[in-house]
Amino acid sequence: MDSGTLGGIVTAISLAVFIGIVWWAYSKGNKQRFEDAGKLPFDEDTSPAQQGDKQ
Repeated sequence: MDSGTLGGIVTAISLAVFIGIVWWAYSKGNKQRFEDAGKLPFDEDTSPAQQGDKQ
């Protein structure tokens, strides 16, 4: 096996992993979980450090 063949195998594996990650990220089963995670910065709950400042 020469370096060209090894490079081709590594490229093919990397492409397969990339396609797998994209498929997982855009699957319908994860949509609600990702939407909930995206709304976390806008959640109005105060952190424990902020609650201690109000005392």
